[in-house]
Amino acid sequence: MKNIKKIFVLAMLALMVGTTAFAQSALSIVEALQTTFRSVSDTVLPSVVEVDITQTKTYTNPLGNMTNPFEWFFGNGGSSDGSSGNTREYQTSGLGSGVIVRKTGNTYYVLTNNHVAGDATKISVKLYDDRTFEAKLVGTDDRIDIALISFETKDNLPVAKLGDSDKVKVGDICLAFGAPLGYSQSVTQGIVSATGRSESSMSSISDYIQTDAAINQGNSGGPLVNIYGEVIGINTWIASSSGGSVGLGFAIPINNVKNAIDAFIKDGKITYGWLGVSLLEVTDEFKQELGVGKQSGAFAAEVFMDSPAYKAGIKPGDYIVALNGKTVSNVNQLVRDVGYLEAGTTATFKVLRGGTKTYEFKVKIEARAKDVDSQNNKLWPGFIATPLTDDVRTQLKIDNKKVNGVVVASVESKSPAASLRLQEGDVITAVNGKAVKNLAEFYQELANATKSINFDVYSNGGTVTTGTYKF
Repeated sequence: MKNIKKIFVLAMLALMVGTTAFAQSALSIVEALQTTFRSVSDTVLPSVVEVDITQTKTYTNPLGNMTNPFEWFFGNGGSSDGSSGNTREYQTSGLGSGVIVRKTGNTYYVLTNNHVAGDATKISVKLYDDRTFEAKLVGTDDRIDIALISFETKDNLPVAKLGDSDKVKVGDICLAFGAPLGYSQSVTQGIVSATGRSESSMSSISDYIQTDAAINQGNSGGPLVNIYGEVIGINTWIASSSGGSVGLGFAIPINNVKNAIDAFIKDGKITYGWLGVSLLEVTDEFKQELGVGKQSGAFAAEVFMDSPAYKAGIKPGDYIVALNGKTVSNVNQLVRDVGYLEAGTTATFKVLRGGTKTYEFKVKIEARAKDVDSQNNKLWPGFIATPLTDDVRTQLKIDNKKVNGVVVASVESKSPAASLRLQEGDVITAVNGKAVKNLAEFYQELANATKSINFDVYSNGGTVTTGTYKF
């Protein structure tokens, strides 16, 4: 089966060219392929469900208490129950797909997307034989865009087999199941176009499987399956200028969500591991000035004070190159790997500091708080240092070539940097009185500071020393 696509192409060519005997042999190969697709479909379809949801939304009438002239737009879904003043509630419906992944007693658990069921006020599932059951939300997570719902029945229903998405390779044949545009129990076939997709427009906590198997609206939450009938991903979104399939579909690798199933059933949520650093993807030019060459890794631009990283000794400017012996390839990979660590476990981080010095830190991972993104005032030092390149010199109108240091960027409000009145575009030339010429020297002196710190800052043609920040 590994070369099944190649065999299929050769067989079709033989059918177009050949003799009766050769054509019959080729036809047998094609029939074997067809039999495989039928077998996979017969096995998987009974575990695939259509997920129908109802959401309650709020509409604010711009005309105040006057009759809403646009009320017809909401149809029978419009409702004023519990509404007051110029606020009206209305209901909207939607649908997606899901796959049965667990059975406990009479309870069946269905994996789907958060954007399908996460905000639903009413959920129902329709099985392959058109039977419908009321369902309830078990757990949801918008960061990875998955949700788990459940329904009850005494009937014996098949549970999908979960595969190993780490073994998925580009070129593998795959099938997408679901209810595209409401057409339930649909199957499309293609190949794995790419793995490890992780772009700025996607979630950083997932590395998606890309496929050219047709995926459309309604496929969300349905399974992506290999030729062995194993679920290798959960279909999540498409890249399309038209809104329809153009052969760019993306699925969450199933290995990324296996633990989430247990977490949802146990706690109703996923608890992510938290290191407590602000990571930055940096350019080759940045790496050169940092002194790490072309080494792959993730740059810790800032560290949350009193975080696991801070307590363990990781400093701003450290370049993280390995986690528990596994090489760090980029920021998104490290974010995923840290997120999958359980709170309370101890992880080993290998970092480069000052360009060439190697350190290892044992870090006790904590649970990531939901409001951590709003705590940027706790970031140390509260800004990102960037290289003072010739282009930046021109932008800042620094003609004096004797001025060397690093440029202040992205100052966080209410942070230590803000307390010292640092501003974007300032050039730091010294840390605690010691001159710094580049990023490596700056972050080394920042790491050497123990109880207090001040900076010499070049700005508007002169140098001033900031106040002292004690920590």
